[in-house]
Amino acid sequence: MATIRRLRGRWQAQVRRKGIAPRAKSFDSKADAERWARNLEAELDRCGNLPDTRLAERMTIKELFERYLREITPQKRSASSEAYRIKAMMKRSIAHRTLAMLTPQHVAEYRDERLAVVASSTVIRELNSLGHAIDIARKEWGVHLAQNPCRLIRRPKPPRGRDRRLALGEEQKLLDAADSGRTPWMRPLIILAVETAMRQGELLSLTWSNIDFEKRIAHLPLTKNGDARDVPLSSRAIAVLKELNATSTGEKVIATTQSAVGQAWLHLRDRAGSSDLHFHDLRHEAVTRLLERGWNVIEVATVSGHKELRMLQRYSHLRAEDLVNRLG
Repeated sequence: MATIRRLRGRWQAQVRRKGIAPRAKSFDSKADAERWARNLEAELDRCGNLPDTRLAERMTIKELFERYLREITPQKRSASSEAYRIKAMMKRSIAHRTLAMLTPQHVAEYRDERLAVVASSTVIRELNSLGHAIDIARKEWGVHLAQNPCRLIRRPKPPRGRDRRLALGEEQKLLDAADSGRTPWMRPLIILAVETAMRQGELLSLTWSNIDFEKRIAHLPLTKNGDARDVPLSSRAIAVLKELNATSTGEKVIATTQSAVGQAWLHLRDRAGSSDLHFHDLRHEAVTRLLERGWNVIEVATVSGHKELRMLQRYSHLRAEDLVNRLG
């Protein structure tokens, strides 16, 4: 049994077992001392010896994230967005807790507090970052924890996938709005997005060496999921690419940045009367059009790059009225 006693104004918990060096730790509250002793005794019963929990008792969530940012985040394709997210989390109250004292209740309280101010998708990403950082600390950094508290709570329900389709004549309105703007690359960018189902980042990373006009293939050497893929090009996409190639002076197919596209898109969609349309909706539209042409999901996934058919289902928005004729 553990011994809990008052010592010099604090509560000390001590765990003793025959044949094992005793472990003791002081806390501000009796409840914290009892919790620490219970966890230590449970681990002793499970594995037969007293684990070295000193690193977990010293390391705060903030210190965990600092090491994670140095060693793990730079290896990811999403490094910049994850770094931004983690640095924001390091400023919140949960970051001051040590790993040893972090409980599922603390994580659940953090989840609920964040859900009151941000979307569930944001909270899911934050919990994923925290959970993965704790997993790395347990498996690779010698931080002993009996369990990862992030794995013991309910995750927020993911938001429903958008089902925004282009209305009749809306694509032409977007192209007309692009023609009336000051950014000549928006028109080809819209057409290529609808014709290829490529992500905006993939389109902007295309170089002329990636385009095979003879085979009508665009090669993407690195995509969001980390794999390369080849995208077949329609006659309309080939025509747009040949027009761009005729006036191109650099290696990039579309020589601009995502930031510039973001600003231009906001103005363009307002001129077209499509203020609720996201650029990514063009990818949704492209995927759905392929399905409507009779392509099966494996063929569409080959073009779009989706690894999970469950995710592809979220992107495909077939209209019920378009399926009526198939019923006979």
